Amino acid sequence: MILSLVDVGISASLVLIAIFISQYLKLGLTKTLLMAAVRTMVQLSLIGLILAWIFAREAWYEVLSILSIMTLIAAIAAKNRIKKPYRGLLTDTLLALSLATFGVTLVAMLLILQIKPWYSPQYIIPILGLVLGNSLTAISLTTGRLIDHLHEQQGQIRTLLTLSATPYEACHRTIITAINAGMMPTINSMMVVGLVSLPGMMTGQILAGADPTQAVRYQIITMFLICAGSAISCTLSALLVIRRFFDKQMRLVI
Repeated sequence: MILSLVDVGISASLVLIAIFISQYLKLGLTKTLLMAAVRTMVQLSLIGLILAWIFAREAWYEVLSILSIMTLIAAIAAKNRIKKPYRGLLTDTLLALSLATFGVTLVAMLLILQIKPWYSPQYIIPILGLVLGNSLTAISLTTGRLIDHLHEQQGQIRTLLTLSATPYEACHRTIITAINAGMMPTINSMMVVGLVSLPGMMTGQILAGADPTQAVRYQIITMFLICAGSAISCTLSALLVIRRFFDKQMRLVI
């Protein structure tokens, strides 16, 4: 089924329902909803044109450029969600996201899907985008929770340090709590997938006429990739935060 601009326009009119609710209940979301709707249409339309151009060329350097830009934007978005940023936060976030998402995506391309060439934009861009979007949320939750706990529990942490504990030992429970917070959205999604919700990739493939069995397998692979990406990014971000908040003498620096 081919969708026309008229079809898109009809779906866009559904946003008016949300705007009406906002106006009627005085939620103060009218401008935000309008901006979100406009940005959705503009951003997706532009990326559609860009992807069509890249798909036609299949140049590895163009594909890697797009992936790098996507990762940088995700890192900036994750950084902006942190209420108590520190110097070097963007670098740490970018490093954690890059290692986690690129590593997981390459495993998918080379070992699972075995796509040739491995940088085929039709596959690598959507897969990295899915992993990146979920890792963004995970890493922002982990980093935010960890920084908050370091500020709130600095007295306890300093006491443990005076008792010869290493920075990691002094912050062990805090790190665990932060990583759990970052992983929770992914875990919750995996718990109810197929029962409460049908994820985007699976729904899109079914609507496009794909075999439901194959659509399910692709979705299972995607969920596992997202889980791995989130776990790695959360762990790396937590370790990088700890490294920033302790000096060479293993003193807490806040």
